[in-house]
Amino acid sequence: MHFSSEQRLDGDVVERAFTLGEIPGILWTPAAESPVSPTPSVSAAAPLILIGHPPLGLGRMYPRLAARARHYVAEYGFAAATIELPGSGERPRWAAAEQARADLRRALEGGGPVGDEIVDALILPMVDRAVPEWQAALDELLALPGIGGPVGYEGGVISIGVRLALVEPRIVAAGLFAGSLVPAAVFEEARRVTIPLHVLLQWDDEGNDRQAALNLFDAFGSREKTLHANLGGHTGVPPFELDTGARFFARHLHADRAASGTASTTP
Repeated sequence: MHFSSEQRLDGDVVERAFTLGEIPGILWTPAAESPVSPTPSVSAAAPLILIGHPPLGLGRMYPRLAARARHYVAEYGFAAATIELPGSGERPRWAAAEQARADLRRALEGGGPVGDEIVDALILPMVDRAVPEWQAALDELLALPGIGGPVGYEGGVISIGVRLALVEPRIVAAGLFAGSLVPAAVFEEARRVTIPLHVLLQWDDEGNDRQAALNLFDAFGSREKTLHANLGGHTGVPPFELDTGARFFARHLHADRAASGTASTTP
């Protein structure tokens, strides 16, 4: 992992751009718990939230990602990180993914149903590539001083979140944004997910099949799973849901601190 830039945001949050091989990423940490701090104490190690995003490029998504990260870091004492998805942003073009997106656009413009073969071609290769990259990034991030477990994952392509929740034992809780373009294979994986889940659903999402999203929520095998459904379209998530999600992560990622008497004072 190579850090290429650093800036301080609002005096409380340090933002660093990094690359992991060819993969760009961004890390946000509490200023007092910086990864370059020479001797951080074990008790000061910040739990980590991995922030997912759609395959639109980090540059385009940066304002939304940074806003979420700054809230997690400044208000709750987490570290937060994200990486670029395969074939997106400044990463090399991926012909198969671009073809799958073009097929999806044609299906949507034609007003017909999106076939399983289009969903599989669009989602499964991305999940197969992205999940090992997230795990490699997690290896490097947890090796930095000032960052420790447990780890949460939130947002992004829901199929990536499902796979990570299933295969990555260091992730102990996940906040997911409901989506309906989920391959049947990932739907079956959801049945084996057991970690706590917090799922957001926009009730009037024009690009989402509401019933399919509800069916996926029902399929999750977690004993603790919460669905927050709000009126409005895809980009109309109420601002208060950011803090609701942060409180969900605080319950699970700060649990060890609470036991030792060092939990965040944020209510």
